[in-house]
Amino acid sequence: MKGRKLLMIPGPIEFEPEVLRVLGAQTTSHVALNFITAFGNCIRNMRKVWQSNDGQPFIVSGSGTLAMDMAASNLIENGDNALVISTGYFGKRYKDILERYGANVTILEALPGNTVTIEKIEEALKNKTYKLLTFTHVDTSTGVFVNPKPIAGLAKKYNVLSILDGVCSVAGEEIKQEEWGLDIVLTASQKAIGVPPGLALLVVSLKAMTVWEQRKTLVSNYYCDWQNWLPVMKAYEEGKPSYFGTPPVNLIFALEKSLEIIVTEGIEERVKRHQNIAAAFRKAITSLGLKLLPINNSIAANTLSAIYYPEDVNGGDFCTKMAANDIIVAGGLLPELKTTYFRVGHMGSVSTKDMIATLSAIESVLNTTSFKFKLGDGLKTFQQEVSSVH
Repeated sequence: MKGRKLLMIPGPIEFEPEVLRVLGAQTTSHVALNFITAFGNCIRNMRKVWQSNDGQPFIVSGSGTLAMDMAASNLIENGDNALVISTGYFGKRYKDILERYGANVTILEALPGNTVTIEKIEEALKNKTYKLLTFTHVDTSTGVFVNPKPIAGLAKKYNVLSILDGVCSVAGEEIKQEEWGLDIVLTASQKAIGVPPGLALLVVSLKAMTVWEQRKTLVSNYYCDWQNWLPVMKAYEEGKPSYFGTPPVNLIFALEKSLEIIVTEGIEERVKRHQNIAAAFRKAITSLGLKLLPINNSIAANTLSAIYYPEDVNGGDFCTKMAANDIIVAGGLLPELKTTYFRVGHMGSVSTKDMIATLSAIESVLNTTSFKFKLGDGLKTFQQEVSSVH
């Protein structure tokens, strides 16, 4: 910890040293043989992590918002109906993106900390014909988790394309894209995938690719158009050079290394590790008398936690003091509750030692306020919970 602070926000996260070493290597040509090989490896390993043998991966320079934009722009034509299931800030963002491409959007919004019921989703699908639906697996603004499987099932039942915004979940939460029938699962590199910011990543089902091929109008976003990117993806997977836009060479090498680390750990083991650490952290937080934003543990994410400040604790002061303790946490993001809570990321290469350091800082900062709790309870609870699963 000497000379640096621990980054415990929900992205960018702490990265594996091997990933950063690759990132810092000398940049090579984007048509060099070793780069083409690396890109092909990324595509193949994305299918393993997403659990989608037949899906088409796309790796493009950009953020998670670009991945959202790419899914929307390629599938929506003017006048199409779209259903957005929102559990926070990023559900509302998807509404804005879809409307930009001419979609007629119906949005089902959950109250902060809650989810939209499966019954309400089915009622919407019964009463109107939709081309696609979107939902956020883990909303980074609220720490709310949505179970993808039943929603994917409803999408298949009503012949609606399903888009899973997995920016804060892929490689941290369970996702079985092909088995569940999810048409697009998208993410960004800086979250649980474990690569510095700069890559938009998505895997598209054969069904969604067919819908795109049959569209009657041009995709209205030139950069996002799969017509430009698909030949590049296919060429690199086949070990051939190709070009549309210059790829971020070093980030691709870093992605290759991180996906290799994920596949070696095993996606099921990785998800289980996230679940265990998150469950222990939540129990530790509640043992201190703090409250989580999600209304119950069953809809609390395993990749981050959103935690209410105690009454009379100033959020800005809290985060500043955390930083003085060498731990960086994030403030609130949901506009209506922004000043009432903070967020802790626990994904990717996160370890129990990182969580102990974070809890220690939380207790230390709370101890400087008027909030009443028993010093050490959080740390003790966390260590007991972690020990019990080994």
